[in-house]
Amino acid sequence: MKKLIIATLVLCAATAMQGQEGISQNAIGLRFGHNDGFGPEISYQRLLNSGNRLELDLGFRNNRHSDQFKLTGLYQWVWNIEGGFHWYAGVGGSFGAWNHSHNGYKNSGTVLAVAGNIGIEYNFDIPIQVFIDFRPEFYLSDYYRDNFGTDFGLGARFKF
Repeated sequence: MKKLIIATLVLCAATAMQGQEGISQNAIGLRFGHNDGFGPEISYQRLLNSGNRLELDLGFRNNRHSDQFKLTGLYQWVWNIEGGFHWYAGVGGSFGAWNHSHNGYKNSGTVLAVAGNIGIEYNFDIPIQVFIDFRPEFYLSDYYRDNFGTDFGLGARFKF
């Protein structure tokens, strides 16, 4: 019985701490941004410790003239502002591929980039998170005309 009471107290304390932080172990959802032509992204976050997490975003596009995908991985530092509001900053990279075909002209290539990230999020009491962020990317491949791209994103994730 004593072990059950201790286990219950530890579980309640852990749940209370997570509620105060507002950051869950995992979150998955959609990020909508310009993303240099790659369209919406499937976005996943994994908490590594109390102030750091990993974010993976997979963007893709398939239309009449092009097929593209890009995977971005970011290591983020997260700070609480107040209540459910947090701001975060991170660094990482992107890689992907694209294929373009129009009027007999065909071209393809790879995407390789170093990325930064800064944003703000709100974690509701229900398992939903909304966010807005900015992601500058410095391309190491010849994917983009100036080897620099910017991306503002808006999205929502389900926390679990």
